[in-house]
Amino acid sequence: MWSMIGLVGGLALLIFLTMRGMNLLIAGPLCALFVALLSGMPLFPQLAAEGQANFVANYMSGFSGFVTSWYLMFLLGAIFGKVMEDSGAADAVSNWIVSKLGMKRAVFAIVLACAVLTYGGVSLFVVAFSVYPMAISLFKKADLPRRFIPAALAFGSVTFTMTSAGSPEIQNWIPIQFLETSPYAGWEVSLLVAVFMMVFGYWWLKRMISKAVAKGERFVSRDTDPEQTERDLPNPVMGMIPLFVVLAFSFFFHDKLMQSALIVALLGGIIATYVLNRKYFKSFWNALSEGTMGALIAIGNTAAVVGFGGVAKAVPAFQVTVDAMTSIPGSPLIGAAIAVSVIAGMTGSASGGQAIALPLIAPQYIDAGVNTEALHRVVAISSGALDSLPHNGYVVTTVRAICGESHAAAYGPVAALTVIVPLIGVIIAIALFSMGFGI
Repeated sequence: MWSMIGLVGGLALLIFLTMRGMNLLIAGPLCALFVALLSGMPLFPQLAAEGQANFVANYMSGFSGFVTSWYLMFLLGAIFGKVMEDSGAADAVSNWIVSKLGMKRAVFAIVLACAVLTYGGVSLFVVAFSVYPMAISLFKKADLPRRFIPAALAFGSVTFTMTSAGSPEIQNWIPIQFLETSPYAGWEVSLLVAVFMMVFGYWWLKRMISKAVAKGERFVSRDTDPEQTERDLPNPVMGMIPLFVVLAFSFFFHDKLMQSALIVALLGGIIATYVLNRKYFKSFWNALSEGTMGALIAIGNTAAVVGFGGVAKAVPAFQVTVDAMTSIPGSPLIGAAIAVSVIAGMTGSASGGQAIALPLIAPQYIDAGVNTEALHRVVAISSGALDSLPHNGYVVTTVRAICGESHAAAYGPVAALTVIVPLIGVIIAIALFSMGFGI
């Protein structure tokens, strides 16, 4: 009883503190401590019996284990994004997209720019930082309410691209090590779901913005808005080539290196960006330093909630919850989707949710003969739904740090596009796989 109260209360507290603006590196261990205390978990290894779970060991093993497994991917992803930004390659690609679509499609241009950069392997956080100045400029010229900018950035970055087949984002790669699949698992279903999410989500975003404009909302400038400075940019083709290098390398090296192929792919993208666009760099070495710091912040925020999950999964209430979710009657894909979604929601991280859930559910589903290609895709898509609750690291960074908005003003549209739309997407995926499509 108390363990369940602690688990649910700890998650609620984590969401509340995040909504109030507390740093995840503080909120994560604080809420994990709340869970541990109400579950009667010893706080220190010295107070626990041999082999018994305890707060410090479980939190730090979750935190450090995630860093150990994914630090190089986060590091190279952040550096790749920074060199793309510093060289002007990201701006060249974004501006080219805008020039082809025109100002009347300003919102679509922002979404598409985020999608191209995300699917090209640029870190989600860096994509938001890179596209935000362009988004401010376009929303100002189109006189659209700026509170929808976080929703446009998030929709283009963490929905139909992040968890789709072939995506170099880690949310599509974590299942590989547990299911022995490829990043292209279930690509036929993934394609249909991605198209649905893109079309339906964009329609919903435009509808929300149009209703706000009809009520009199307009763009309001701020002194802190980034200034658009003129600079020489590389040819858009030179900006796109590194993106294709990342995709190509991740494809060709996957069979031999599995998830480590992403390291080679991102490193190849960094080298390609430097070789092709070196004369346009403001400061290559500063880009490396800023990318490194960005990686530490991104992986730190994610690891902080994974550490929370490390404590949460050790309390009795967590196993009760997992048993209930994985024993849901019907298709095992439904149980997997619910388990991953709920755990991702509890941890506030798609990658963290997968890292916690898959070791628990993958073996029993594989033993039950569940198609691993279908399981990979369902897990990937479902991880990108409830993960976007208010305490998610990307949501906090994008809404508050990058766009300077409050959760009260901006989170509603973000939730609609990054929680509800992916939830519908995973339902469609399960239905298609259950009918035998793509298997």
